[in-house]
Amino acid sequence: MILDQLIWPLLLVFAALVLGPYCLAVLDGLAARSFGLAQSQSVWVLPLSRAAWLLVQQTNMTEAPDRWGWRLAPALYLSLAAIGLALVPWSRDWVATDIVTSLVLWGSVEALATVVIFLQGWSANTHLTLIGAYRYVALGLSYILISMFVLIGVALPAESLALTQVVASQEELWNLLRQPLGLPLFLIVGLAITFRGPFNLADSTDLAGGTSADVSGPQRLVWELARSAMLVAFSGIATTAFLGGWLGPWLPGPLWVALKMLAVLAVLAWLGRVFARITPERCVSLMWVVLLPLSFIDLIWAGVEALL
Repeated sequence: MILDQLIWPLLLVFAALVLGPYCLAVLDGLAARSFGLAQSQSVWVLPLSRAAWLLVQQTNMTEAPDRWGWRLAPALYLSLAAIGLALVPWSRDWVATDIVTSLVLWGSVEALATVVIFLQGWSANTHLTLIGAYRYVALGLSYILISMFVLIGVALPAESLALTQVVASQEELWNLLRQPLGLPLFLIVGLAITFRGPFNLADSTDLAGGTSADVSGPQRLVWELARSAMLVAFSGIATTAFLGGWLGPWLPGPLWVALKMLAVLAVLAWLGRVFARITPERCVSLMWVVLLPLSFIDLIWAGVEALL
């Protein structure tokens, strides 16, 4: 029994780590096609063909890079995504990492992601990658603060920092309805930390790719896989914290979690396409002047609701 409770959650984490980025790429392709962006290949084949193309490409090497840091950064980012997915409870009993402070551990994943992204840009030893890394660090604190206040809000009704208890507290009412500001703010944080769509400032085109400007071949494939896997992990935490996790009629809990994660990924893929990339200056103003105060309001709302 204990072995089953360990093996199945780990298999689900591995499946999400492998299939999640592929599903995200397909959803992103569908979103791009809906906006009239032509694609030469089927959205189902394009992610696989790009992965195969990157695998056979030559790996570039800049002058005097930090070799260990440059090669480890994509793997470390992917590892952080795996840790995030390990925190997602697939059912009441199927949790790969069931600890009483799982929300705190997720906050650590977000903070360490900032370090790894900076390592990716700094270790290449070129100016465009370094600028991309500093751009992200300049904005990363605001991302983490918004996420922290929003997640404290979902911990209040659960009276716990464990994600399993957060799900259990939503049996009568999902946090999506209890705290309507929470999920939109958390999704924005997800796009920002994985620098996708309007918040793609670390790897943006004006920096010729930013932190990944000089990355090619299999190393670039791992980096792109890690970015997508981190967004999959965000969708898992969002599903758990705001959409009731495994709760739902008729279907088994793990299937409900998977379906909700796909729905969140579809929304994120659409948001990444519908909004244009904003400038770093406007992003700073948006985060500190608009979204951070909204996260305070969400936390106060959650506190008042918990007292009633």
